[in-house]
Amino acid sequence: MATITTRTVEYPADGLTMVGHLALPVGAGRRPAVLIGPEGMGLSDVERRRADALAELGYVALAFDLHGGRYLGDPEEMLSRCMPLLADPDRMRGIGHAALDVLRAEPPTDPDRIAAVGYGTGGVIGLELGRDGVNLRAIATVNALTTGRPGEAARIRCPVWAGVGSEDPIMPPAQRDAFTAEMQAAGVDWRLVVYGGALHAFHHPPVDHTAVPGVGYHPRHAQRAWHDVVNLLTECLPVTE
Repeated sequence: MATITTRTVEYPADGLTMVGHLALPVGAGRRPAVLIGPEGMGLSDVERRRADALAELGYVALAFDLHGGRYLGDPEEMLSRCMPLLADPDRMRGIGHAALDVLRAEPPTDPDRIAAVGYGTGGVIGLELGRDGVNLRAIATVNALTTGRPGEAARIRCPVWAGVGSEDPIMPPAQRDAFTAEMQAAGVDWRLVVYGGALHAFHHPPVDHTAVPGVGYHPRHAQRAWHDVVNLLTECLPVTE
């Protein structure tokens, strides 16, 4: 495991001052990098720890912000911000590009070796970067089986891995089918893993506020999904390249 340093980074996006979490391995030379997107509530210690874990593996990692430094623990407030955002691909791409610019500007980052890993809303933003033709080495999403504007998936230039709980009411079988049909029609190198018995946000440890119905933590599948994400990065974005 590499020794790492971390710091907070502020940058403008979506009319807000975003507050991201940057984790860097100590040492000289260019490194592959990972952009990490949070669930709809916003950036929390869960994503910060994931960034730190990836930095320990040798990646430059930026966990980006959605809500201008705020964590929206009230489900109604979260939905009132996220639903219009999810309906506006250009806004999502703006948030993603702003964070990507911060990550690329870090001296250790190799700008030609970047992947996006996202959860929920953050995962959709990663997919929208791919649909926008961004040069990414891989896209990994959990709970983010959304379809895009017709034909734009053909601009995705990297493998896409997606994970979802079998009992996720927000991403039901019809949504899975629409997503995979879009990826297949576009000729994307895609994979979908369905985790049996898991609800929405199964990867996220329990929160101390009211959760949306259909949300629940599944520790065994959470660990499996993390291993699947790391395996994707090892395949598509090896630190030793």
